[in-house]
Amino acid sequence: MNRVKEAAKGSVVLTKTSTFTERLRALPTRPGVYLMRDASAEILYVGKAAVLRNRVASYFGRPSGLPPKIRRMVGRIADFEFIVTESEQEALILESNLIKEHQPQYNARLKDDKSYPFIKIDTNEDFPLVYLTRRVRDDGARYFGPFASAHSVRKTLALLKKLFPYRSCTKTITGSDDRACLDYFIHRCAAPCIGAVDKSQYHEIIEQVAMFLEGRTDQVVNGIRSRMEEAAENLEFERAAALRDQMTAIEKVHEGQKVLHLSNENADVIALAQKSRDAWVEVFFIRQGKLVGRENFLMHRADGDEEAEVMAAFVKQFYAANPYVPRRVLLQHLPDDLDTIEGWLRSKRRGAVQLHVPQRGEKRKMVEMVAQNAAQGLEQLTIRRIHESTNNHQALEELQEALSLPELPRRIECYDISNIQGTNAVGSMVVFDDGRPETSLYRRFAIKSVAGVDDYSMMREVLTRRFKRLSDSRRQRAESVERDIERRGDAGKSWGSAPDLVIIDGGKGHLGAALQVFLELGINDVPLSSLAKENEKLFVPYVKDPIMLPRNSQGLFLVQRVRDEAHRFAVTFHRDRRSKKSVKSTLDLVPGVGPKRKRMLIRRFGSVKGIREASLEDVAAVPGMTMTVAKSIKDHI
Repeated sequence: MNRVKEAAKGSVVLTKTSTFTERLRALPTRPGVYLMRDASAEILYVGKAAVLRNRVASYFGRPSGLPPKIRRMVGRIADFEFIVTESEQEALILESNLIKEHQPQYNARLKDDKSYPFIKIDTNEDFPLVYLTRRVRDDGARYFGPFASAHSVRKTLALLKKLFPYRSCTKTITGSDDRACLDYFIHRCAAPCIGAVDKSQYHEIIEQVAMFLEGRTDQVVNGIRSRMEEAAENLEFERAAALRDQMTAIEKVHEGQKVLHLSNENADVIALAQKSRDAWVEVFFIRQGKLVGRENFLMHRADGDEEAEVMAAFVKQFYAANPYVPRRVLLQHLPDDLDTIEGWLRSKRRGAVQLHVPQRGEKRKMVEMVAQNAAQGLEQLTIRRIHESTNNHQALEELQEALSLPELPRRIECYDISNIQGTNAVGSMVVFDDGRPETSLYRRFAIKSVAGVDDYSMMREVLTRRFKRLSDSRRQRAESVERDIERRGDAGKSWGSAPDLVIIDGGKGHLGAALQVFLELGINDVPLSSLAKENEKLFVPYVKDPIMLPRNSQGLFLVQRVRDEAHRFAVTFHRDRRSKKSVKSTLDLVPGVGPKRKRMLIRRFGSVKGIREASLEDVAAVPGMTMTVAKSIKDHI
């Protein structure tokens, strides 16, 4: 990627047709990536090219030769940039990164594009842990995934813990502890802490975990069977019984893995179903000829994208995040840039990779089965959305009527305060758009000006900081009509967007504090209310009696959901701040030890006590550490 960072950059501004034509002729005939922008400099599309001049110029030929989606996009292009790369494969990687970063409107991309979770095993450690991570590094560790959600990982980890007695603690393993924890006595840990197993024996357990995750359950069972028979011959009947129970549990899981008669090969099978702007992608993982797992992903589909285009976009984005690439990938649709993607996957795997659309036999049936699952997944998603949309619209109408709002409260903002006796006080702002949470618009506030227990003053600080931005942005606009256009067209994606309803978590006192802020800032057109936990009463300014929504009201369910989400978000932030302060230790006082080095030291030695007992050479051997800093650490602790 260093070569990419040093790549030549160019920019073409489309002002006159003649000037534009000349600039197109000046484009390089080398591989690269191009970015199309509209008049407001927003990126519309990111693409890669083997020959930049030919590919970019193709957008501005005869419109009749372009697909409808591309014609619409070209009509909005006011500017484009290009980045020259060393090869087409390098352009493919850069294209994937830029799509992830900018999320252009006309590119197909994974929805909720985030860091997907993996299971990580760092075999370089003496007594490795098995844990969830969202960061994949080239650090020699083994990664398994990606999984569609952290819930999927935790289910897998729970199963692994039942099958294999690896440790789940983070303490420093010396082998000389006085006694083991409860996990040892219920056969969930081999107890290296008391020396029940040594380093090599523990690594055998970790290797079994890795083989199980790779689908090599036969080898795991055979290994356990051999040790069980050996223990029985040595009259170690208790150990043999434990191994027998472990083997039985693994075989039970193994029986549930569908055998596919794919010649014991490793493969991923990918198929999709698409409708409107959504594409549901199913991935089945086949290891050693057995179906060992599946995941599904939702993609944003640009209007007019064909199945092959969406498939190409998914394959690039999925394997860009996935450290493991199987030898064979079975696809429902073959991507257009097949050779480039295959070449990139071969270099990533450091071995042969084949992208293949099977036409007959077992492999074809497998792809059809995955495609059926994708179609069912998309159908279920559509049904859920219709149901949610109906309920949400009903809820908004009920709120509009109950609170006498001038229009439907499409954008609702809710605020909450969280603290313990005034310490680590924080505020939260959550946003619901058309009854659905818009998590990208959530905001957190660390209370700065209030000391002690004073929820009303804390609420005033939070609301002042938020609505002062709204007040300032209004003063900068020439006409109020522009505000309405921005609010509706941008779905509230800026501080300058006014909510249709503000809900405060609290009673009349909190409502009064909020009203004071609105009066001071001159905001008189944003409806305000508070929701008291007792009996779920809604209060509004200048109305004495509370508003009670019916217990089965969709409007009540919505405000409860909004209030609970604001509370959850505030409490989470409060706990994060509290835990960060509570983990301060002697290490924080050592010059040269920042968060990264501290994290590596704790991971390696478990505690300050472990670091104190370690030798200077062991401390200096921690990744990122130097002998000078190691000496400083030993002096301080």
